[in-house]
Amino acid sequence: MADTVFLTGATGFVGGHVLEALVERGYRVRALVRNGNGDLIADRAEIVHGSLLATGALVPHLRGCRYVVHTAALYSFAPRDRRRMRQSTINGTSALFSYAPKHRTRMEQVNVGGTAGLLEAARIAGIERAVVTSSSAAVGPARDGRPADENDWGDPHHGGAYHASKIVQERTALAGRIPVVTVLPTAPLGARDRTPTPTGRMVLDIMRGRVPAYLGGGMNVVPVRDAAQAHVLALERGIPRERYLAGGVNLSLAELFALVAGAADRPAPRLRLPYPLAVVAAAVDEARAAVIGGTPTIPME
Repeated sequence: MADTVFLTGATGFVGGHVLEALVERGYRVRALVRNGNGDLIADRAEIVHGSLLATGALVPHLRGCRYVVHTAALYSFAPRDRRRMRQSTINGTSALFSYAPKHRTRMEQVNVGGTAGLLEAARIAGIERAVVTSSSAAVGPARDGRPADENDWGDPHHGGAYHASKIVQERTALAGRIPVVTVLPTAPLGARDRTPTPTGRMVLDIMRGRVPAYLGGGMNVVPVRDAAQAHVLALERGIPRERYLAGGVNLSLAELFALVAGAADRPAPRLRLPYPLAVVAAAVDEARAAVIGGTPTIPME
């Protein structure tokens, strides 16, 4: 009988492609989804309804699985997800094993507390090993003219809330009591980014002609199917306590914007925006989003 993988985030962008990769490889998948979100994947996975804010309730569902692949996360630049809040309860049940004290942000509760709680529940259930999706945001900046790699760690005290949460999440996962391998995708691009993610929103804005300028610098982008395959390889071949970047190609923002615009048959942005001006525009946009809600069009992070 095929091994069963307990998968979180299966209805998300990266997680949906990880689900496909696991099924193609011959695994059975038991997928954790929030209430009402399982219809899209019910033909490929056994559905478990639950929450990363109540991971103690997942222990019975984890039993019978051999592995965990944890892709779920709150990937957001919205001010509301950075606000301090009290510990949540789910259906009146204390969020056992959530490791999210009172007055943490929603992002900390999900990304850090939810990961720690899930891995503790997995240990109790007898899970053999786990793969946790981190982010290239958890890698430190390149220094001394060499590319950054898995040996470099970001500083959670420098950078935005999402980046900090992923650094702490990964350190927490690697320090846990079951064998864990982490996968650090760069910026995944591809089909079915339905929400969309912040990277997907950037692509849509370029395709719709809403990006009049670009910044200096660049980013690494990876096809989402390649990032998904990296999770399967990490599960089967990864060395416990090691981290693996899942990257594609380094592009300047000018190159990336031109590729996306060309695919959409639109002119590429030609104006390079000075960095100080971009920071001012982002600060104003962040203030607007904090007052009226929603996600900044120009996220400071």
